[in-house]
Amino acid sequence: MKYLGHLSRHDPLYGYLCMQIMPQLGASGNRGFRVYGSSSSHAVYIYEDRASGVKAVGKFFSAGESDLSRARNRMLREYSNITEFRRYLGENHYAARPLGYSEELGNLLVTEYCAGELFDQVILEAVYQRGEGKLRDKLSALGNFLATVHNRSARPVMVDFHKVCDHLEHFITQLNDIILHGHEEQRLHQLCESYRHDPLMYQDQEVLVHGDATPANFCFGDGSYVMTFDLERMRRSDRLFDTGMIAGELQHFFLRHTGNKYAAEPFISHFLREYCRHFPDRDAAFAAITARVPFYMGFTLLRIARNGCLGYEYRRKLIREAELTLQR
Repeated sequence: MKYLGHLSRHDPLYGYLCMQIMPQLGASGNRGFRVYGSSSSHAVYIYEDRASGVKAVGKFFSAGESDLSRARNRMLREYSNITEFRRYLGENHYAARPLGYSEELGNLLVTEYCAGELFDQVILEAVYQRGEGKLRDKLSALGNFLATVHNRSARPVMVDFHKVCDHLEHFITQLNDIILHGHEEQRLHQLCESYRHDPLMYQDQEVLVHGDATPANFCFGDGSYVMTFDLERMRRSDRLFDTGMIAGELQHFFLRHTGNKYAAEPFISHFLREYCRHFPDRDAAFAAITARVPFYMGFTLLRIARNGCLGYEYRRKLIREAELTLQR
């Protein structure tokens, strides 16, 4: 979070925050707002009431978007997504509450600010500061969080795995335009097709998934309290869309910061077993999930490899690891 300055009283946003947003949080904003930039996106800002310290998060969907109708639809979709997702949360679980939206202010969505310890910081503490026990505790809490939402939102409709495969095919095509070598695109497409024709991948019910279950989108309070935000990509899909993404992100963090992908395995196994504790037959659930998780881990590694900020050599490493993972 980077301090950017104060919000001008002449900015139309100032009045909107004072009149529509801050009263919901028990503040007024009359003494002005400090503005912070979010590390997650250039279009996300944090507004802090100078008098009380109360914060709200503003996400501008029109930023970098030439199609204002599409921006409006994305804004409304996330507002609706948050409202729906919050219906399935359990005790010790929280999703940042939507506080309002405005088409006139750059298709702005305003949500609560969740104060807590970010998941990615907990992982890095395990890597560099011997925080392995803390990471296991937080993974247990996160497993409970996701299992609760998934199980409460399940419905008797089988997963349409074709949609997930199409998503992976899109990643592969994007990467081929930038960084794939030789026959890598063809091999990755072939691996994707092998999963597409595997009946195992279609044998679970659709659930509500976060859709962007990266460490940057979860934070922790005391004990097992878990908070989440950024639900723009929420959808109905395979529960492994979330759990496999967490597993893939853990592999990425340990690979990047230690050079040893196997260092992540005890934590991945712990997380998946903790998730499966919330099923009547936890051993059967663990067997079913681990049979499908390589696809979603490979999916996640290729998704991360699109990030140009990571550096060429490491992105190449992610692509190689994704291929190995998809080979099961």
